[in-house]
Amino acid sequence: MRLTLIAVGRARVGPSGLALAHLYDDYARQLTGRPLGPLTLKEVQERRALPRHELPAAEARLIRAALPAGAVLIALDSRGRALNSEDFARRLGQWHDQGREAALVIGGAEGLDPALRDEADLVLALGPMTWPHQLVRVMLAEQLFRAQAILTGHPYHRD
Repeated sequence: MRLTLIAVGRARVGPSGLALAHLYDDYARQLTGRPLGPLTLKEVQERRALPRHELPAAEARLIRAALPAGAVLIALDSRGRALNSEDFARRLGQWHDQGREAALVIGGAEGLDPALRDEADLVLALGPMTWPHQLVRVMLAEQLFRAQAILTGHPYHRD
């Protein structure tokens, strides 16, 4: 199952940004295609200076252009559904068995465009708190790695 992570914004430079990028890379490298992976990161960014209220729609156009055709759309949003790791793995496993790709989307600072969120097959929350986008990338990559471990019976995940 091919996985695409579409993130609004570019990775931060500096010590903390490099540390988070390294953590993300560690988890992403371990997604080997058995049954999940590879994980491809696509960063999109609106370059025009727009009013804040116009940014989500402009970013949604960039996100849609980056989506793989026919992919399951998983939108990250704090108002979404909080799944435990086993349920998340089960969903990914079902889509894998259907021969689907999955695209996970992290919106910009103004959040996801409501129309894009409504198009999602799953709106997923990593909890009700707001997280820095760079950290969300790491947390999501870890949960994908954990889902792979659950689906293959690897002991990384413990009940």
